[in-house]
Amino acid sequence: MQKRTFNQIIIASTLGLGSMGAMAQAPTDVSFFYPVAVGGTIAKYIDDLAAEFTKENPGIKLTPIYAGSYQDTIVKALTAHKSGTPPVTSVLLSTDMFTLIDEDAIVPIDNFVKTADDKAWLGGFYKAFMANSQTGGKTWGVPFQRSTIVLYYNKELLKAAGLDANRGPATWAEMADYAKKLTKKDASGKVTQYGVQIPSSGFPYWLFQALAVENDAILANDAGNAVKFDDPKVVEALQYWVDLGKQGVHPTGVVEWGTTPKDFFEKKVAMMWTTTGNLTNVKNNAKFDFGVAMLPAGKRKGSPTGGGNFYIFKKSTPTQQEAAFKFIKWVTQPERAARWSIETGYVAVSPAAYATEALRKYGSEFAPALVARDQLPFSVAEFSTHDNQRVTKALNDGLQAALTGTKTPAAAMADAQKEAERILRSYK
Repeated sequence: MQKRTFNQIIIASTLGLGSMGAMAQAPTDVSFFYPVAVGGTIAKYIDDLAAEFTKENPGIKLTPIYAGSYQDTIVKALTAHKSGTPPVTSVLLSTDMFTLIDEDAIVPIDNFVKTADDKAWLGGFYKAFMANSQTGGKTWGVPFQRSTIVLYYNKELLKAAGLDANRGPATWAEMADYAKKLTKKDASGKVTQYGVQIPSSGFPYWLFQALAVENDAILANDAGNAVKFDDPKVVEALQYWVDLGKQGVHPTGVVEWGTTPKDFFEKKVAMMWTTTGNLTNVKNNAKFDFGVAMLPAGKRKGSPTGGGNFYIFKKSTPTQQEAAFKFIKWVTQPERAARWSIETGYVAVSPAAYATEALRKYGSEFAPALVARDQLPFSVAEFSTHDNQRVTKALNDGLQAALTGTKTPAAAMADAQKEAERILRSYK
């Protein structure tokens, strides 16, 4: 099969579940949407997983098809749901949980958890990932492609600037100091190398949530029907981000998510914030020695979790749903979760995965692979509310207004708060 890139991926797969009785039934078709939104190439690995699963389960046929993004996938999945032909399972953002529940599009995973082994499996995921997978006493998603935000730094550039090349900045003040020493200008005064870069396109709310958490602010309540965008601690966190640009150590305006790793590879920036899901991409493409660190602390350490969960859709037959559950349980077993983490850079979703020989060996040889795991005790659930896309857009619009200088951080967050309250009024 032709290799495809990370940015192309939606999988629409077919699982067939047949019986081995005297009258063999036709395979049961189960469509499977699969999105990824970070750099790198995993299509071949997905193909290998599909072939392995089919070999172990001859009555089930898994055929990956790639093309799309997380945003494309949720739109396509809900459109298909409304037309009566949704996927049976899909990997969608963990933050899509409330939206999928509101649309009555998915069924609780608990419906399929019947044996002691099933219960042990479901109880084995990291609690930080389950925070975006459970609500109302039910489990709606299964962690698979999960992440946190981490700081990547160019060891060579830190050493040249007289900084400790073996550790990243530990605090906000230290990051600003590092960034100042790492910023370079040419003879005309134009910046040729920024000290730090935090992307503000693609997932600005996610990167900003890390700053808010580090300033001891939580953006949304657990019920997903109230936000605190205008909290003074939230405004203070946004002011810190804006001030990095004003100080000339961070690009001004909107910083592109997709090109930030490329800027890092080309030494246009010495430190960057991005997903641990970019770790393998950085490992394969950085032509210099690099380090990975937890995000620097403001009032506390912290990062939101991120990434995708498996969901099972409601408008499918019990046989289709059971087939999907079988695959989900299979692909998240410790050995496969470990292999997935090594292949992609995503955080393995269970402590058992880190106890496997493969991931223990990999972690001992490549310490950056363990940073995101070690950050989980300080992590919080990724920002998620009812009508999540509209509320997130209100926040993103406010962030970009502040970063481009069209509004002060206080005014931007006040306006975002008003819009979010209007959207969430019916969910109180």
